[in-house]
Amino acid sequence: MAWENQTFNSGFILLGIFNHSPTHTFLFFLVLAIFSVAFMGNSAMVLLIYLDTQLHTPMYFLLSQLSLMDFMLICTTVPKMAFNYLSGSKFISMAGCATQIFFYVSLLGSECFLLAVMAYDRYIAICHPLRYTNFMRPQICGLMAAFSWILGSTDGIINVVATFSFSYCGSREIAHFFCEFPSLLILSCSDTSIFEKVLFICCIVMIVFPVAIIIASYAQVILAVIHMGSGEGRHKAFTTCSSHLMVVGMYYGAGLFMYIRPTSDRSPVQDKMVSVFYTILIPMLNPLIYSLRNKEVNRAFKKMLGKGKSGE
Repeated sequence: MAWENQTFNSGFILLGIFNHSPTHTFLFFLVLAIFSVAFMGNSAMVLLIYLDTQLHTPMYFLLSQLSLMDFMLICTTVPKMAFNYLSGSKFISMAGCATQIFFYVSLLGSECFLLAVMAYDRYIAICHPLRYTNFMRPQICGLMAAFSWILGSTDGIINVVATFSFSYCGSREIAHFFCEFPSLLILSCSDTSIFEKVLFICCIVMIVFPVAIIIASYAQVILAVIHMGSGEGRHKAFTTCSSHLMVVGMYYGAGLFMYIRPTSDRSPVQDKMVSVFYTILIPMLNPLIYSLRNKEVNRAFKKMLGKGKSGE
């Protein structure tokens, strides 16, 4: 294996996404502002759900897992990018590169499966409300969340081992702001075509299978909502589901564009823009989408700030 020819003392050069022109400096600080919002928003969401007993339900437990994944995802890429930009150093060790690949692949994979679990949760809550406490009891809910983490982590391990099994005997310059394995494969002097085909199949399974569950779940949900007699119940169901569908659309749209394409069709500029979207913007938008459209989250937030009524 190529491990014999490359040690963890060697590394790569991250070319980054910004230079030091005034425009790029502004964009860099804008990204830091987005990072700060995502960092605080996801931290607050996890904390709110943990502290407020009224949010100790399967839906909010799964939402806390999504926020935790987003929190870890944005912390995987942005701090290193900011350090390199501010220090002028573009180096990342092989160990650091492998760590980034493991965490971002694991977290993206885990979110794929978790979003499917969240859709299933809404399907049971709306279509089978009398069976909800049985089908989504804490043990089952925790098990499904754990499987999401395990499947995502397995995918991360496989990608790290496969990526660093190839030889990198040419340029060490990665045209990206973090170690993304498709960008590394371009630099390899080994034949990566078989791995790319396997990767394509894995992406189909990791994306299409959860999407099929989501579509099937929400098809049943939409039918159930249409036949609801209560206008208030219909509005509440629509609000909850539309928030989730917005997140699903953004997340899977970026994932399909990023990983279903062959390496030969990739553009470094496109890869960077899409990566910014799903590793920085989506983690910021998720807590905003769920909090702004959710009365219970708003109530818990006001309560934590001491602005809620004592009876709430």
